[in-house]
Amino acid sequence: MFTLIKNAHIYAPADTGCQDLLLAGRKIVHMAPSIGELPFDCTVIDVSGAKVTTGFIDQHIHITGGGGEGSFATRVPEIQLSQLITAGTTTVIGLLGTDGVTRSMENLLAKARGLEEEGISTWIYSGAYPADSGHITGTLRSDIVLIDKILGGKVAMSDHRSSMPSTQAYASLAAEARIGGMLSGKAGVLHIHMGDGKRGLEPVLEILETTELPISVFRPTHVNRNPMLYKQTIQFALQGGIIDLTCGMTGSAIPVPQAVKQALDAGVPLERLTLSSDGNGSMPKFNENNELIGLTAAAPRYLYEEMLSIVKAGVLPFEKALQLITCNVADALKLEDKGRIAVGKDADLIVWNDDLTLNKVFARGRLMVDKGQAVVKGTFEN
Repeated sequence: MFTLIKNAHIYAPADTGCQDLLLAGRKIVHMAPSIGELPFDCTVIDVSGAKVTTGFIDQHIHITGGGGEGSFATRVPEIQLSQLITAGTTTVIGLLGTDGVTRSMENLLAKARGLEEEGISTWIYSGAYPADSGHITGTLRSDIVLIDKILGGKVAMSDHRSSMPSTQAYASLAAEARIGGMLSGKAGVLHIHMGDGKRGLEPVLEILETTELPISVFRPTHVNRNPMLYKQTIQFALQGGIIDLTCGMTGSAIPVPQAVKQALDAGVPLERLTLSSDGNGSMPKFNENNELIGLTAAAPRYLYEEMLSIVKAGVLPFEKALQLITCNVADALKLEDKGRIAVGKDADLIVWNDDLTLNKVFARGRLMVDKGQAVVKGTFEN
């Protein structure tokens, strides 16, 4: 199947001007200022100078549903394909959260494979909040090595919902992730859910001072949760760490545009910043006694909305803000076919309207969204 996209204003994410793109199967196979008549059948789409970017990568999304902090009725349902593609998300990294009991790694892996069968690209992290979460093969290391979809591990830190592991336990888990990554050629990272606890990132900083583990293994997320934590993570990023800001956070959280500006003003390179939505996860509200007093679910569209909020706030231009949810994530997770528009990359593309709403979305060369509406839906969607 061939598709020719003509007169596209390419943001790759850098602005490369007006180009034609030829897609073959799931790949971009040719890009040039003008591609003439082709000697084979081809679907031609003229986008008349519209912005075209790569699809978004969401590296923290609860594809099997998060929540459960308020008992069984508060378990967030599994995500549907259209929730992702209408938000421009064409690649996800799924994970578990608080509930590693009624949610399982096997279920997470199956859901990831199902979403890929429906048309997008998927990977997952192994583990949940506890440091001793069950892994499919028995250890985090072997999960990463033996299961194609597993890029690294997941754990919670400085959160009353964690398993309260020692610093040594965190170090051991990080070592498992690192060796698993080395043996498999994957990123081999430890994706760390950061809570509101008073220690913040201290366990990671202690590990970096007392062990041989490199800073690249540790990937803290929700780092804009509160000012104290964010101050620590900016120092972590200045030492070479990559930090992930969560979209749509409220309460004491630092808004994403402000957090990005604060990091850049402190000297953190843009390449060390990423965004994720926490989509389909719960957004619980606890009182001073850590008792649940409210619960909502995060939306995948937060990723797209917060990227635009950075642009509208004047913190970054469009092409730079795009990096936070495209090439920065792809590079950080060694997803070589993702994150950029270039020959040989996967044909994950977004055609934008002039008002910066999403018109068309392609995932692996297939048109999934047209005129803002899903034209491909999940197996059990109406």
